[in-house]
Amino acid sequence: MEIIPMLLEEIEQEAQTTRKMLALVPDDKYSWKPHEKSMAMGNLATHIAELPGWVSITLHTSELDFAAQPYKPSGINNTKDLLADFEKTLATAKADLSKTDETELKKTWIMRNGETIYTTRSKVDVIRMAYSQTVHHRAQLGVYLRLLNIPLPGSYGPTADNQHM
Repeated sequence: MEIIPMLLEEIEQEAQTTRKMLALVPDDKYSWKPHEKSMAMGNLATHIAELPGWVSITLHTSELDFAAQPYKPSGINNTKDLLADFEKTLATAKADLSKTDETELKKTWIMRNGETIYTTRSKVDVIRMAYSQTVHHRAQLGVYLRLLNIPLPGSYGPTADNQHM
């Protein structure tokens, strides 16, 4: 199988679980944190919703320099807007990935903050890293939800809340 169809299949599979998790974020808990060092739930959920956008960023640039382009959170504060933002970034990512070719995926991409280089990888590796970040932060969101006694959906199988998936 070629790389692009595999990436498209994976982003859609992960989107199904991500959508279920994001839909559970209560509107009245966007500023809630499980610990003083933790990110607020709304910031975490927004970050997860924005992660498909990394596919497009990666395909259309050769680097991301946080010194030149500081991250600006979108300020989402309700689940309806959160899900809409996720669907928008997901649709754009899938469209951009569908229009690219495998030679583009082999090109080098750099993440930096001014002179400090965080990573230099192929574009396909950066896309896979974004997928992994989605799974990682989605699990983190699952802990937040669990601490609020919100039943969790299954990701790759049943959860303690959903034994008969």
